[in-house]
Amino acid sequence: MTTQPVRPVLVSLDTAETPAAPRRRLPLDALRRVLADERTRTAGRLLYRHGAFVVGGTRTLARRAWDGRTAARYERMIRAAEAAGLLDEVEKWDTRGAAFRAARHQRRMQLLTALINLPKAVASALATGAGLLLLLGLLLAWANNDVSDILAPTQAVIEAVRLVALVAGVVWQPTLLVLPWIGLATVWAIGRHARTAPQWALPPHQRDDGGPVTPSIVVVALRDLGISALRKAVEAMGDAGASLLSPIVIAGCGVEVDVKLPSGVSTNEIQKRRRKLAENLGRHEHEVFITIPEAARTVRLWIADSGALDEPIGPSPLTLDDTLTADYRTGRAPWGQNLRGDATAISLYQRHVLVTGLSNQGKTAALRALALWLALDASVEFWIGDLKGVGDWAMFEGLASVLIQGPTDEHAVAVTEMVEAGVQEMERRLLNPGTAHDPLVIIVDEAQVAFMNPGKGSDGRPYGGSKATSRYFMAARRIHNQGRAVSVTLWQGTQDPTDQNLPKLVREGAHVRASLVVGTESQGRMALGDKAIDGGAAPHLLRQGLDKGTLVVAGDGIKLEPGQSSITVRTHFVDDDQAEEITDRAKTLRSGVSTLHKLAPVRDVDPLADILAVLGTERRMRTQEVLQRLAERDPGIYRSWTNANLKEFLDEYDAAPYKSDGNMVVGRDRVRDALAKRDAA
Repeated sequence: MTTQPVRPVLVSLDTAETPAAPRRRLPLDALRRVLADERTRTAGRLLYRHGAFVVGGTRTLARRAWDGRTAARYERMIRAAEAAGLLDEVEKWDTRGAAFRAARHQRRMQLLTALINLPKAVASALATGAGLLLLLGLLLAWANNDVSDILAPTQAVIEAVRLVALVAGVVWQPTLLVLPWIGLATVWAIGRHARTAPQWALPPHQRDDGGPVTPSIVVVALRDLGISALRKAVEAMGDAGASLLSPIVIAGCGVEVDVKLPSGVSTNEIQKRRRKLAENLGRHEHEVFITIPEAARTVRLWIADSGALDEPIGPSPLTLDDTLTADYRTGRAPWGQNLRGDATAISLYQRHVLVTGLSNQGKTAALRALALWLALDASVEFWIGDLKGVGDWAMFEGLASVLIQGPTDEHAVAVTEMVEAGVQEMERRLLNPGTAHDPLVIIVDEAQVAFMNPGKGSDGRPYGGSKATSRYFMAARRIHNQGRAVSVTLWQGTQDPTDQNLPKLVREGAHVRASLVVGTESQGRMALGDKAIDGGAAPHLLRQGLDKGTLVVAGDGIKLEPGQSSITVRTHFVDDDQAEEITDRAKTLRSGVSTLHKLAPVRDVDPLADILAVLGTERRMRTQEVLQRLAERDPGIYRSWTNANLKEFLDEYDAAPYKSDGNMVVGRDRVRDALAKRDAA
């Protein structure tokens, strides 16, 4: 057989392959849209929720059955009591558990005995039953004179058994079909009642983010904070960490407990983990407050009932009692409630007040509530500057001696002149030591407008700013320094504190410092001071828009817990109509007050010209002597000046003091040239 040669198959490299059929891509965008749709999420939550009810109900039913048949319940109670350090409770539950085991053993022995005696009991029952039926049949046959009636009762019983079997045969199949659904409905109902679904799957009105606070929950929450030394200490303790805790006590709308930290764990480590601690306790961050008591290495936890801080606290006593009066010297203004739910009042006697926070959080309402109470003391005089100008203080017309309302730079100038007039009144009172003076309360709402005012007076001094040349700044400082001695006090409300709109020296001059929610911790420190923030005050952790009227208060005049540097107050809200009713009552206590809307400005001061005047013909003069002569020339203006103020002022005009023969001196030629240059400009 001849073999044909195999011809090679040549494949052209230029020949294009037949393109494969394109794969059908999934509509991912459409799928994402469907999954992102709220209706899809609602349906998913619905399915998951009811599925969780069934699973959780089954688990709950099984746990109940297990607890009923075993001593598991008593073991749990013993472990909880051990964790809490309640040895009496441990002994009590141990006794109950032993009694349960003894009773269970007795029941089991009785059951074994019954099983052994069961055949004999069944035979005896059958024989007795048959005998009774036969006796009944004999009596029936005797009565009817019919021998066949002897078996009639037996036949009736047999017929009844047949009918029961017939009925059972009819309903057996439907019962088998219905029983699983009945069981499913039962476990679903149990799960629904116990809310075994997760919180996110429940309807909003059924969600409960918190539960009762127990020692074991607190210990576990602390253990799981992520602090290695704390976790090791808890795990090494024989009482499971219960000895760390003081007794948990009810405190208003929550509970309070002190935690003695083990060695190697600092209090600030706990404070830094406030959010995690709150979540471990089943609470939101704003529902847990951490403060530092007097005891060393101890933190005090106040844990609110879930949702309690979102409920209103009720009306102010000022609106409930139209006979209420005030006493500036000995009384206390009802301001609100603390976190325990106790009424919080504040003494305003000779105290400067500062209230700060973000806009629209209740600053004006909190400040006005204090003024409304104090207005019920007829001896108190008010000078009010409202640099918001929307009528929040309009009800003080005819009550305040001065009422300036408006947001413009011109209004800020008028308010500055009002505060300077307050300095002048203070100086007048200081000239008569030992004389009793009626209280003068100067209120500046939205004080940041005055601090940021860019205008300048005829002498070139700016109205705003935070330097020694600022008229508002220096007037506020003078009142802070000496005003309380003659019952002249300054109350200020300001937004969003910074070093520019609330200088350090002014904010530290207030005796009562209160802060609503602020944006950052640094702003909280500006508002309340380092001591309060380091002690646990946290206005920056309040919720903007939700915690309106909630103040963190530090300083004098308000009762603080021992060892605490601040207190959180939920203030009463007094609306405009209620405020008008209160001021109407206050006006009846006074014999007519004519309200001014602008004060005549105090004498314009020209420090540069005054310095040149006190230098006289001296070529140079020691700075201390310059300050002394300035104070003699105008004590109301220059008495509070220091070397730093003098240097800062002259630096503005390139006439700074300099050293001569080892002493700091002011040169007359420098001051004269600076004055000439300024006047020429």
